[in-house]
Amino acid sequence: MQYLLLIYSNENDGPQPGTDEWPAFMKGYQDFTNKVREDGKLVSADALQPIATASTLTVRDGKTELVDGPFAETKEQLGGYYLLDCADLDEAASYAAMIPTATYGRIEIRPIIVWDE
Repeated sequence: MQYLLLIYSNENDGPQPGTDEWPAFMKGYQDFTNKVREDGKLVSADALQPIATASTLTVRDGKTELVDGPFAETKEQLGGYYLLDCADLDEAASYAAMIPTATYGRIEIRPIIVWDE
């Protein structure tokens, strides 16, 4: 089964680019990516641009509206994801716990519906 591991945090929390902590933090992500790849679990993964680049689209009564910013009004923003092929939720959760941002943010685990083609 495929699980989407959604990485949420406040963009101002945790290690920031240019700080002494940043290289070790990014190495943690490189190590995690290498592990899920070597374990044959990685389907895909990407980081997202900062929330300042986000736009939200709605269509209501035939009218399309595009506004700046993310949809949710929250302290934590979606920063990236991993799509893994795991045996079950327990296995997906064990991998999610290894994601560096889990130590100060949150990792949402969502099973994926794979539609028959």
